[in-house]
Amino acid sequence: MPMDARDIEAMIKAALPDAVVEIKDLAGDGDHYAATVTSAAFAGKSRVQQHQMVYAALKGNMGGVLHALALTTAVPQN
Repeated sequence: MPMDARDIEAMIKAALPDAVVEIKDLAGDGDHYAATVTSAAFAGKSRVQQHQMVYAALKGNMGGVLHALALTTAVPQN
């Protein structure tokens, strides 16, 4: 069963409460998403570390229920 975009957003926000999350369903199938996540928690972290933080928030759903996620991360601009 595909994962709903609202569930993805909720999981990310649970781990990164200040995050601004934008999710797009790329194929209309609930399996292929693009997400942009902006959070102050990413400050000082490499892009790889930022992505690892988001994947950790998804609690093992990546590659299973959630087939593909094109991920863009950023630190908020002041």
